[in-house]
Amino acid sequence: MEHVVIVGNGIAGVTAARHIRKHSDKKITIISAESDHFFSRTALMYVYMGHMRFKDLKPYEDHFWSKNDIALKNAYVEEVDTDEKLLYLAQGEKIAYDTLILATGSIPAKYGWEGQNLQGVQGLVSKQDLELLEQNAPNNEVCPKAVIVGGGLIGVELAEMLHTRKIEVTILVREHAFWSGVLPDGEAEMISRHIKSHGIDLRHEEELDAILDDGKGKVRGIRTKKGEEIPCNLVGITTGVKPQIKFLEHSKIETDKGILVNRKLETNIKDVYAIGDCAQQREAIGLRKPVEAVWYTGRMMGETVAQTICGKPFEYNPGNWFNSAKFMDIEYQTYGWVFSTKNKKAYEQHFHWKHPDDTKCITIAYHKDTKEFLGINTFGIRMKHEVFDTWLNEKRDVDYVVQHLKEANFDPEFYRHYESQIQNQFKA
Repeated sequence: MEHVVIVGNGIAGVTAARHIRKHSDKKITIISAESDHFFSRTALMYVYMGHMRFKDLKPYEDHFWSKNDIALKNAYVEEVDTDEKLLYLAQGEKIAYDTLILATGSIPAKYGWEGQNLQGVQGLVSKQDLELLEQNAPNNEVCPKAVIVGGGLIGVELAEMLHTRKIEVTILVREHAFWSGVLPDGEAEMISRHIKSHGIDLRHEEELDAILDDGKGKVRGIRTKKGEEIPCNLVGITTGVKPQIKFLEHSKIETDKGILVNRKLETNIKDVYAIGDCAQQREAIGLRKPVEAVWYTGRMMGETVAQTICGKPFEYNPGNWFNSAKFMDIEYQTYGWVFSTKNKKAYEQHFHWKHPDDTKCITIAYHKDTKEFLGINTFGIRMKHEVFDTWLNEKRDVDYVVQHLKEANFDPEFYRHYESQIQNQFKA
């Protein structure tokens, strides 16, 4: 019987296992050193905040895996021998495979700062990071002050988490506004104001120079590139993530930033695939980045590779870009392409509307010559994914989208709607 071994039990690896089981009776083993069972990584913050228990993060009961004849092994893979089709585990054990799926995810990106390996320096990606945070910052007596280096979605999550335990938080971002490398300036500046309104000390155009040692191997503070020292007990590294592929450096599997794959998610080695955060497309798909550390793309890759392994070769086609997140109290959604002010394409025009309460806004991107709708960002207003997906596929023009915004609104019945205000400003 063919043995499919999946390294990694995140959304990509587990989706692959589930769909292979749906379509075949192959032997399936999932290996992960992070946790015994799959959990919802995007909800880790709510465990620290006391809204959920860790067991609430598991979408499936523990017996689900044995019931579906999917073997789970808690172990760390140290080396891959593709000639012999063997995995070497940290415990000294070897596991043979016929088909291998690498779904090892990502780890926090560090950039060689002095002191980056001190006790009290950490990211927020894994279950172990959550456990470490409970040790480093259980309350504001053990950890009165924290510094977060970098903005983005993980940075604002970590700030919100610490803030709920009344820990004083400073965030250093090198841009002039929060996440302005991704968001247009109007949105980034609104989010900056919102974060500050929660009592977070958000420092723009500030960069980390060094993390300072207390003489006992623990953090006592940081120094910025401007020379200021900020005392703290915790340093959160949220300067992005990178594929977790170090264990492959002596293998024959080709890597760059991630594990190089084609559209079928095949590596250069027969019967070896890579999916999720660790995979890198040899040729980028449209305007997408070759490496995408996004939950739903990992799920799609898992479904795609399962089809191929089960005899129905299938190419990965993620469709229109979309994503969603939360900046403290403000929900964010994006559909299609809305580039930041500094990265905006030459043909890209933006229409921006912001509510006077400074917690709701939209930005619509369109082609300045053809008026084709390119994408939309929404903050504080919920929209329907399927409607925008249809409009993008139909290449609707911006006038049509603005006039039909009500069709895309997903806010509950008694929420206020703002379509008329948006339409009036667009006509002006």
